[in-house]
Amino acid sequence: MTGLVLWRDTASRTAIVDFVARVEAQGVPASERVAVFDNDGTLWTEKPVQIQLQFVFALWAKLAAADPQLASRQPYKAVVDRDFGWLSAAVDKHYAGDDTDMKTLMAAVVRASAGQEVEAYTEQARAFLDAGTHPVLGLPFARCVFAPMVELLRYLESHGFTTYIASGGDRDFMRGAGEDLYAIPRERIIGSSLGLGYADGEVRYAPEMGFFDDGAEKPVRIWSRIGRRPLLVGGNSNGDVPMFEFARDDALRLLVHHDDAEREFAYDAGAEEALRTAEDKGWTTVSVRDDWVAVFPDGTS
Repeated sequence: MTGLVLWRDTASRTAIVDFVARVEAQGVPASERVAVFDNDGTLWTEKPVQIQLQFVFALWAKLAAADPQLASRQPYKAVVDRDFGWLSAAVDKHYAGDDTDMKTLMAAVVRASAGQEVEAYTEQARAFLDAGTHPVLGLPFARCVFAPMVELLRYLESHGFTTYIASGGDRDFMRGAGEDLYAIPRERIIGSSLGLGYADGEVRYAPEMGFFDDGAEKPVRIWSRIGRRPLLVGGNSNGDVPMFEFARDDALRLLVHHDDAEREFAYDAGAEEALRTAEDKGWTTVSVRDDWVAVFPDGTS
C-alpha cells in the first residue's frame, strides 16, 4: 500500500513510488530527504487570481475608499472594478519576463501592509482563509487545496522526508495556511517578505519590499533557510525553474500541469518555459486531468 490513492496508476505515480523506494534502498539519510514545494498552482489553486491577492484586495479596497483618487489607478482600479483579468495578466506577464505591472502590484502590497504588526497580520490572514470562498469554484478556501498533493506531502513524510513550502506568496500569509491546510509548521515556510523593523516590543512591516521569493531568488532562500539542495521539488510555473535546476542531480522534479478545465482550470500561460524545460530534461510532468483521481478534498471534483 503506497498511500497515493488519489493518484491514478500512471507514469507520474510510478515515478514517485519508484523514487521513494530508491531513496530508501540507497539508505539516503533522513537529513538529506528534503522536499520543497511551490504553493500557488502547486498545492492550491491560483486562478482566476491567487488567493493571497484576494486577501490583499480587501486592504486595497479600504485604501481606495479613503482616497478616491486611487480608484482610477492600478491595481486599485482592478479591485474596484473586480477586474481579475488585469491582476491575473500581471502575474502571467511576470512569468513571461515583463515585470511592469508586477512592480505596480508589489508597490501596492507594500503600501497596504506597512506598519502592521506581524502576528496580527498572520492572524488576519488565517481568519480570511477560514471565512473566504473562491469566486469561481464556490469552494471555501480551505478546500481549494489539491488533495493529491496534500496526500503526497503525507506520503513523503511517512518515508522520512521533511517537507517545506517555497512560495512566491507572502511568507507570513502562508504561515497560517501552511499549518492549517498542509500540516507544515511555520518554520518550514519560505516565501516573499516585506522589510521588517522592531520597536517598542513589536516587529512590524517596513514601507519597503524585503525580497520577492520567485525565480532566481527561490534557490537563494532555500539555501538560506535549509542549507541543503532539495532531493524532491514540486512546482508549476516558469518561476519554479531555478528551484528545479538547484535541486540535487538525483532529485525528483514534479511539474504540475493545469490541463483540466472541467474540474479546475486549463492554462499554460506562465508555465511555457517550465513545460518546455521539463520535456527537454525529462522532469516528471503531473497532469491534473490524467494523473489525479480527484482535485479537491472530500471528493469535490
